[in-house]
Amino acid sequence: MKIQKNGSQPSAKGPVDWFTGTVRIDPLYAANDARRGAAGTVTFEPGARTAWHTHPLGQTLIVTAGFGRVQREGGEIEEIRPGDVVWFEPGEKHWHGASPTTAMTHIAIQEHLDGKVVDWLEHVTDEDYDK
Repeated sequence: MKIQKNGSQPSAKGPVDWFTGTVRIDPLYAANDARRGAAGTVTFEPGARTAWHTHPLGQTLIVTAGFGRVQREGGEIEEIRPGDVVWFEPGEKHWHGASPTTAMTHIAIQEHLDGKVVDWLEHVTDEDYDK
C-alpha cells in the first residue's frame, strides 16, 4: 500500500497551447510500471476550456464542483454538474470546460498508450463556445 498525501504534488497552470482562460491542474496520480492510468483534478474559471483533443484509450471525467460544458465533434454542447460522469470514447474529438458564468472542477482519468495520453488539436473559438 502507498498513500500519496494531498498536496504532495504541486499545482500547475493549464498551458495556453492546450487551454483557453484560467485553468489549474492538480495531479492525483501518474502512470507507472504497475498502472497505465493517470488522473488529475482540473479547475476551470468561468469561460475557461480545453482545446479540442482526443485520447488514445478514452477519458473519464467526474464533475466535483460547479457548472460546466462538454462537446464531442458533431454533437451539441451539453451541460455538466457535480456528480455527472462523462465518458469519451477512444479517439473521440472533444472539449470540456466551465460555463461562461460559473467555475467547474472535474477529475480527469485517462490511460497511456505507448507513452501517450492525449493528442491536442485546435482551440475552441469563442463563437463555438458561445453556441
